[in-house]
Amino acid sequence: MSKRIPNTYVLLFLIIILIGIMSYIIPSGSFDRYIDSETGISYVVPDSYEQMPKSYLSVFKIFESIPEGMMQAGNIIIFVLIAGGSFGIIQSTGTINRIIENIVVRYGGKEKKIIPLVMIIFSLAGAVFGTAEEALPFYPMFISLSLALGFDRLTGVAMVLLGTGSGFVAGFLNPFTTGIAQNISQLPLFSGMYFRIIAYIVFVSTSIIFVYRYANKVKSEKIDSDENYEFEEEFNFDNLSSLNSKHVRVTIVILLFFIFLLVGVIKYNFYITEISTTFLMMGIISGLVGGFNSGRIVSEFIKGASNQVYGALIIGLAKSVMVVMEYGQIMDTVIYALSKVISGVGPIMGSIGMFISQTLINLFVTSGSGQAAVTMPIMKTLADFSGVSRQTAVLAFQFGDGFTNVLSPTSGYFMAALAIGGISWRKWTKWMMPLFIIWVIEGCILLVISSIIGYGPF
Repeated sequence: MSKRIPNTYVLLFLIIILIGIMSYIIPSGSFDRYIDSETGISYVVPDSYEQMPKSYLSVFKIFESIPEGMMQAGNIIIFVLIAGGSFGIIQSTGTINRIIENIVVRYGGKEKKIIPLVMIIFSLAGAVFGTAEEALPFYPMFISLSLALGFDRLTGVAMVLLGTGSGFVAGFLNPFTTGIAQNISQLPLFSGMYFRIIAYIVFVSTSIIFVYRYANKVKSEKIDSDENYEFEEEFNFDNLSSLNSKHVRVTIVILLFFIFLLVGVIKYNFYITEISTTFLMMGIISGLVGGFNSGRIVSEFIKGASNQVYGALIIGLAKSVMVVMEYGQIMDTVIYALSKVISGVGPIMGSIGMFISQTLINLFVTSGSGQAAVTMPIMKTLADFSGVSRQTAVLAFQFGDGFTNVLSPTSGYFMAALAIGGISWRKWTKWMMPLFIIWVIEGCILLVISSIIGYGPF
């Protein structure tokens, strides 16, 4: 992996430099915004775009976007480190090793059944909770499970990444994308769920089939999956026995805290701070019931957190792409130009145009909630002009925001997942591109259908 470590950082750095250069060419401009006093979300005022005096970025300012991006992504970075540290404690108790060994024994000879099971679980997390960065601590566990079952690292990463990603795209109960977009569009919260559930089934089924077929080829050695990457989190499955009382206690703690987390997210609107706190408590208590003293708990926490540093910093670097666009005041100009392209066309082409526009915008505004707040005030007006239902406009936003999350080098959690698995972006893109094309075709078909049936309300 050491030979590939610079690639991701260099790629994102070059994108930042390119955006900085583009700020000299693209006109500076801005929309008026207002802040909703109840939600605290900043909304764009439609038809308020105005060009501004050109904002030229100095070399220092371009470099400044990197620490600024790190700071703006600080809550996600801290979450990843805390969750990684907590799982480091849990892993050191040997509980995860034993659980995985039992799964290996149970599914011996029928290993591929684990793929749909894992992907469905993570897809529901993506569809209901908007799980993305939150899944990062799970990658080492499922990569190791994949290796133990005779697959490869790419299969392990794909189970989690494409599971959460395909569910996130549909987002039938995702408050951070669907909820915000529908609220801005003045639609009833989570209305039109039936169509989104259909989209969920389509995307998740396609993803499972794609991963399953690849894993089957790896298992039968029809393809060469020798990646030659070092991976520090591989488990030793030799001489492991069944769960003892210590492992049972740790397992109970994990289950109780995940139930607590589930209730907190659904009923009490837990977000990054509360979720981070839950993971921290889960790790410490797991260490205590696992028989560790305070020094051992701290040591294992630091070790687990250090394994996540590489991926955590990538999240901040990806955020810097958006920051440099804000510095150059060109983000609103890009959004305005895209909105002008799709105004005044028919419903079918309008919905497809919105999808393409949202896809391009997501390369720079990688936050789903942030993209909804920035674009939906404009898109809902364009939808009205083009005869596109606002519900379809929200659907186009979801597809545009979701598909590229598992392909774009500016997607922080995606690049972090690849880093954890020791998979290069180039290798993943080559492997993922057929599925991405299928997703896009499926998304366009669903948008055409939604336009024909007048998917509503309004």
